[in-house]
Amino acid sequence: MARPQPWQHPFLNVFRHFRVDEWKRSAKQGDVAVVTDKTLKGAVYRIRGSVSAANYIQLPKSSTQSLGLTGRYLYVLFRPLPSKHFVIHLDVSAKDNQVIRVSFSNLFKEFKSTATWLQFPLVLEARTPQRDPVGLAPSGARWTCLQLDLQDVLLVYLNRCYGHLKSIRLCASLLVRNLYTSDLCFEPAISGAQWAKLPVTPMPREMAFPVPKGESWHDRYIHIRFPSESLKVPSKPIEKSCSPPEAVLLGPGPQPLPCPVASSKPVRFSVSPVVQTPSPTASGRAPLAPRPFPEVSLSQECSDASNADGPGFHSLEPWARVEASDVHTAAAGTHVLTHESAEVPVARTGSSKGFLPDPVLRLKGVIGFGGHSTRQALWTPDGAAVVYPCHAVIVVLLVDTGEQRFFLGHTDKVSALALDGSSSLLASAQARAPSMMRLWDFQTGRCLCLFRSPMHVVCSLSFSDSGALLCGVGKDHHGRTMVMAWGTGQVGLSGEVVVLAKAHTDFDVQAFRVTFFDETRMASCGQGSVRLWRLRGRALRSCPVDLGEHHALQFTDLAFKQARDGCPEPSAAMLLVCSRSGHILEIDCQRMVVRHARRLLPTRTPGGPHPQKQTFSSGPGIAISSLSISPAMCAVGSEDGFLRLWPLDFSSVLLEAEHEGPVSSVCVSPDGLRVLSATSSGHLGFLDTLSRVYHMLARSHTAPVLALAMEQRRGQLATVSQDRTVRIWDLATLQQLYDFTSSEEAPCAVTFHPTRPTFFCGFSSGAVRSFSLEAAEVLVEHTCHRGAVTGLTATPDGRLLFSSCSRGSLAQYSCADPQWHVLRVAADMVCPDAPASPSALAVSRDGRLLAFVGPSRYTVTVMGSASLDELLRVDIGTLDLASSRLDSAMAVCFGPAALGHLLVSTSSNRVVVLRAVAHRPGPPCLPGVHPEPCPSLTLSEDARFLLIAAGRTIKVWDYATQASSGPQVYIGHSEPVQAVAFSPDQQQVLSAGDAVFLWDVLAATESCVCLGPPATKASPGPPQPDAVSRASELPRQQVPKPSQASPPRLGVCARPPEGGNGARDTRNSGAPRTTYLASCKAFTPARVSCSPHSAKGTCLPPASGGWLRLKAVVGYSGNGRANMVWRPDTGFFAYTCGRLVVVEDLHSGAQQHWSGHSAEISTLALSHSAQVLASASGRSSTTAHCQIRVWDVSGGLCQHLIFPHSTTVLALAFSPDDRLLVTLGDHDGHTLALWGTATYDLVSSTRLPEPVHGVAFNPWDAGELTCVGQGTVTFWLLQQRGADISLQVRREPVPEAVGAGELTSLCYGAPPLLYCGTSSGQVCVWDTRAGRCFLSWEADDGGIGLLLFSGSRLVSGSSTGRLRLWAVGAVSELRCKGSGARSSSVFMEHELVLDGAVVSASFDDSMDMGIVGTTAGTLWFVSWAEGTSTRLISGHRSKVNEVVFSPGESHCATCSEDGSVRVWALASMELVIQFQVLNQSCLCLAWSPPCCGRPEQQRLAAGYGDGSLRIFSVSRTAMELKMHPHPVALTTVAFSTDGQTVLSGDKDGLVAVSHPRTGTTFRVLSDHQGAPISTICVTCKECEDLGVEGTDLWLAASGDQRVSVWASDWLRNRCELVDWLSFPMPATTETQGHLPPSLAAFCPWDGALLMYVGPGVYKEVIIYNLCQKQVVEKIPLPFFAMSLSLSPGTHLLAVGFAECMLRLVDCAMGTAQDFAGHDNAVHLCRFTPSARLLFTAARNEILVWEVPGR
Repeated sequence: MARPQPWQHPFLNVFRHFRVDEWKRSAKQGDVAVVTDKTLKGAVYRIRGSVSAANYIQLPKSSTQSLGLTGRYLYVLFRPLPSKHFVIHLDVSAKDNQVIRVSFSNLFKEFKSTATWLQFPLVLEARTPQRDPVGLAPSGARWTCLQLDLQDVLLVYLNRCYGHLKSIRLCASLLVRNLYTSDLCFEPAISGAQWAKLPVTPMPREMAFPVPKGESWHDRYIHIRFPSESLKVPSKPIEKSCSPPEAVLLGPGPQPLPCPVASSKPVRFSVSPVVQTPSPTASGRAPLAPRPFPEVSLSQECSDASNADGPGFHSLEPWARVEASDVHTAAAGTHVLTHESAEVPVARTGSSKGFLPDPVLRLKGVIGFGGHSTRQALWTPDGAAVVYPCHAVIVVLLVDTGEQRFFLGHTDKVSALALDGSSSLLASAQARAPSMMRLWDFQTGRCLCLFRSPMHVVCSLSFSDSGALLCGVGKDHHGRTMVMAWGTGQVGLSGEVVVLAKAHTDFDVQAFRVTFFDETRMASCGQGSVRLWRLRGRALRSCPVDLGEHHALQFTDLAFKQARDGCPEPSAAMLLVCSRSGHILEIDCQRMVVRHARRLLPTRTPGGPHPQKQTFSSGPGIAISSLSISPAMCAVGSEDGFLRLWPLDFSSVLLEAEHEGPVSSVCVSPDGLRVLSATSSGHLGFLDTLSRVYHMLARSHTAPVLALAMEQRRGQLATVSQDRTVRIWDLATLQQLYDFTSSEEAPCAVTFHPTRPTFFCGFSSGAVRSFSLEAAEVLVEHTCHRGAVTGLTATPDGRLLFSSCSRGSLAQYSCADPQWHVLRVAADMVCPDAPASPSALAVSRDGRLLAFVGPSRYTVTVMGSASLDELLRVDIGTLDLASSRLDSAMAVCFGPAALGHLLVSTSSNRVVVLRAVAHRPGPPCLPGVHPEPCPSLTLSEDARFLLIAAGRTIKVWDYATQASSGPQVYIGHSEPVQAVAFSPDQQQVLSAGDAVFLWDVLAATESCVCLGPPATKASPGPPQPDAVSRASELPRQQVPKPSQASPPRLGVCARPPEGGNGARDTRNSGAPRTTYLASCKAFTPARVSCSPHSAKGTCLPPASGGWLRLKAVVGYSGNGRANMVWRPDTGFFAYTCGRLVVVEDLHSGAQQHWSGHSAEISTLALSHSAQVLASASGRSSTTAHCQIRVWDVSGGLCQHLIFPHSTTVLALAFSPDDRLLVTLGDHDGHTLALWGTATYDLVSSTRLPEPVHGVAFNPWDAGELTCVGQGTVTFWLLQQRGADISLQVRREPVPEAVGAGELTSLCYGAPPLLYCGTSSGQVCVWDTRAGRCFLSWEADDGGIGLLLFSGSRLVSGSSTGRLRLWAVGAVSELRCKGSGARSSSVFMEHELVLDGAVVSASFDDSMDMGIVGTTAGTLWFVSWAEGTSTRLISGHRSKVNEVVFSPGESHCATCSEDGSVRVWALASMELVIQFQVLNQSCLCLAWSPPCCGRPEQQRLAAGYGDGSLRIFSVSRTAMELKMHPHPVALTTVAFSTDGQTVLSGDKDGLVAVSHPRTGTTFRVLSDHQGAPISTICVTCKECEDLGVEGTDLWLAASGDQRVSVWASDWLRNRCELVDWLSFPMPATTETQGHLPPSLAAFCPWDGALLMYVGPGVYKEVIIYNLCQKQVVEKIPLPFFAMSLSLSPGTHLLAVGFAECMLRLVDCAMGTAQDFAGHDNAVHLCRFTPSARLLFTAARNEILVWEVPGR
């Protein structure tokens, strides 16, 4: 396809552009007239006549001319005249300049093709099957939008690449409204309001047909899209399809039929356009899941499987891309097609929309400056930001915060910038002819206008102060200097740019400015020329300034200054012009003469610090490149690298700053206090004149970046470039830390050592060197290569390093110690002469495998990384048998180790996915993913996103769905992208080429998720298995209510967030099926570390008494199974959290808490009458058997307590008549027991021979129940004789056709059907009467842990987190077919992907809505009708480490080892904000105090396991700062009382003191070194009574039982030790596994007291008086304390113990009370500032207690 023309984007009105009404550039023949159409209510062209060839409109006028339209889509808006024929001829030019005629007509009876002509029959209305489908237009012909994909037409039918549209001829008989071309695929029937909810592009208003209010677009008009969107084009014209697609099984599971109507004729005859007129019936049906990629065997044996209804398909199946457009993405992707043979043309345009979220990437930061020129850098009028180009991107940088925002749209380097005086308009021009110019709304970043400049290259732009005039200077196509003036006053009002005047001049122009005092006056300077310009009328005129003896100078820049303050007259203004000889001329603008001439010299006089002013003939001067003037001074930049500030009389230098390269541009800020400077070496910064400090804003490579590498621990980035430098950057600030320069050899490849502060770099000489980041020096050098290093990579554990060179050698190094050495060098291993690439070598993520391209470019070799033994060699050139040329490999990349995928980019623009281990099934192939070979590709850790460097764009593919969705394409680079990579935490993407771009990943890896708006509805379109539902993170906004059955709608797929404990997504991975399903394994209670003297007799106090009252529980036990019940008709909703049964009112959110279990509850069962609830728990340290408690639902009281099993209860179920309760023991117990519900006595008990995973009563027969387990289904018949019940057993094996694996779940369907799920993802259907399995299908990639049936619908939940709704109404009819039944009538209606394995679910009778629980500890409300999933209950997945409170006590925040920081509304405990950091544990948290600023400036300080400290803004829901004050994990953090300082402690015993605004650490205390800091407590106290000075009193406690007390005044940088306490350490303690922590806190009711708990000689609380320097009181405790909190309002002390107990001590009365209810050690307890609430945490459960007034 031809290179897109920006002036044709987003669409082009062909009739308007070529002025058809004037008939100068177009021609008409015969009866052509303009008439008014009643339907469109406007003028249209009527073409009629008996002979079509004699009546037509033709564009262009002559056949020797060309339209030159490059848009991919042609939109023809026309209506055939009734009972007439019509013809449309298009002449299309291919890339090889071959002209092909493409014709559409209702004259044609069949498709015909030659090498230069394609004839397509076009039928617009439905006809009866008996009649010929081709003929005259019907009498009721409607207006039609014919959308032609010209690129696909040539690719599919002639195998040619589309170039441009050459000519169009519209022949009688028809009415035509207009023609349009575009690269965008518009949806004509979608309005703007609908578009906001759909991932489609609506038809622009100019192109759209009018639709009266209340009517449907499809009832009035027709839309034809050709080629059709189906994979298999039908064999004859298809009119309207009023029936939905049927499910056709091509394999073991349901798959969609690509076309609405089945066809038995060969595909090659299916070439007619298809009219797309969706019917309500069709639209109401949910589409099926997209078909996965075909498998490609390494031996390339073509599949012979075929379908009776269509042709057979080989393994290389063609597919097409899906458009994805956004402000950050390209307008459209590239269609790529691979033929399996030349005889079967198969076309497909994107029918499935792009995966969600769209966009998935957002540009966050850019490392770079300049590109075309480094002279373009501007201050904004308010002086708060700097505007500069970085190649094709325009960057706005806030100088105080370092934040960047971007203007994206240019496709080449930006050559000029200009900003008006009010910061309203920004003008930019891009380099290379023809120069495209853009006008932007500076405040919003929106492009207001795009137009083509008459100049080939624009060198300079200048706005008038009001923004109404824009002037530009450049060169025309003859190389002459050209000056243009445009009127821009109407652009902001949706107007257009108007050319006011243009002029040619033979004089050189280096700088051009519009004067500030008169918008019609300008000035320019250049070689030997200074001219004053004036705009008058429609002409630009200039006059030269008399330069006298200075006429030969080379002038470089100019600036205006006012002679008298506030005088706007032209006579009061002076023009200053500078030159390369050091001269500065002051010119009178009124008289046009030189008033003063000064020359600046670099020489210094003895004893004089400043350069002196000398005469014209006194020697070489300073080569001045730029100057800028303020009312008080003049800033001058010169080629000697100095920025100098002079007074306006240039008497002496006021200030100067030396740069590393020549200064190319200077600009004084509007307030005159800062001077911006740019250098030709890519540096941008400013000099603060008040502080005399130079601040660096940006650094840049001066040549393209070749490779990059990232280091996770320090957050650093390394880049190598053609400018022969290696640079190290800080990813948080994007600032350069180090650079290494080599003048003799160029760096080619770079990688970090995974664990040490070292990086390795390969050079063009063949040397490989290691560099120390701490010493900034070379450590070791090896020169075992003879050619340039092409690849460099290390194993994840850092033990081995590999390098390759252009001579084909491969080297292996041992990096176990810093003095790394060569282990092996193997010659002729890697492809020789291969270019250096970040993907030349690849190591698997488990470090076991090494892959590379070699020994030839046509093969890929996989070796063992340690032994270098060859494991696999694949001939890439033979994978595509249909290709006429030999394919070669370009780059390699490993996927996650669990998948075992190796991705190979090839020269035929494909990505081939191989198995990294030999003798495994063939992998899928991704044909045509990019238009040209890519040098770099990578796959995310969760195997979701595939990142590809494709030319100057970045493409992101949803790797899991593969063919079901196309890529999102991101622009911004002006040169080919050389490297792409995910950051170690998977939250960001980096791309390197002309510059380095940092992108945020806006999927489930977002670092900040704001939860506020209601759940969003699903977008129409095919199900997106890997789409991210924003509703997945939303709190509930309304109470879910039962509703009547409604027509199914499209499902929304939500992918689980990173770091969850849900099962890994193995879609299309080909990995072996799991033997066990996580949700189907025996319930494993959480380990509780209790001493032999665990608390006994403690209980939860009643609600009416006690010191505490349990108010709320935050969390859900994802460790259980079927541990949630919901009854829509009664509203009863209950779930488990640890040892508690939580009964919650969904309307009010009020909770009841049923306690009594001594261990974590494993499962629940609700009777059919909804009057009784049974709950089961495992064994505890005090009981030998598990417990089952039977609760009265109405009263919430435990009526019965039974002890059925010695092991955990896996499942409970009531019989349909509620007379029996069946209990199932876990895999260790193998016991099935029946209990009579009248007295709950044991009726029968049976020992099972094998593990059983599920049990269920037959809802239609109370005398039958079924168990499923390891390879068998067991049917139990209950026979009652009097009071005795006996069991008859019938065991049926699972048929081999179902496959290996265990039966993991079951549910009864319509009589006599039983549905069973397997660990391999199959669902099999049994006839319980005959005892046989007659049907099965593949329902999921993971084990099925849950099945629910109602009506004709089946819900399945799997270990992959997928929840699917199946239509199984026709299964009953298949029962009579026996084993020959096929699952053709079973199809999937909807799908949702949740955040973990599905373990519990309850739905209403219509299956329209339900509540689902996952292993991630989340309860979701699911609405199939609305296509939404809403978070009901959510807790942390891992241990909660801290709870803190806002100053106003409106919110609280928690942090967890799952890496999340969550902010909750304290009143409702609803989740408000979540900050997520992947692959890190958040270990400590602090909320800024109230005195640090306004409430909207509240911040959170969070410490992580990698030693980083992050500052989050609560109001802006964003991370403000990331710093690394510690080399190891943080353990505690606290703010100073004024909020201006952060104190943090780590596990090595260091305490760091840092500024939270700047990120600098200005003091480190090592007094506790050697033991982890467990507590830092800060209080506001004047310290004079302690004998020291300070405003803050703070303490630090460490694990070696030492407490230090300090007085500090951080504003004065004072910190003094007040006291040092050491407590004795016992020989042993009674806690198991680890020592209790050492905790200390200041007493809130007596500032002189300090309280301490720890592993001392005795179990006690020690109270120490700081003034008396002695222990004043000891409070005994029953156990060693795990947590401590003191109430600010009362004399209450809360202590948590490892024995799952909480003690509340009244220090004033000397009394205590114990509380149970926790399921694990109470490792955290915190009073709120008002002391009204107490928060306690046990593992990931949070209990909120009310503290009644005492």
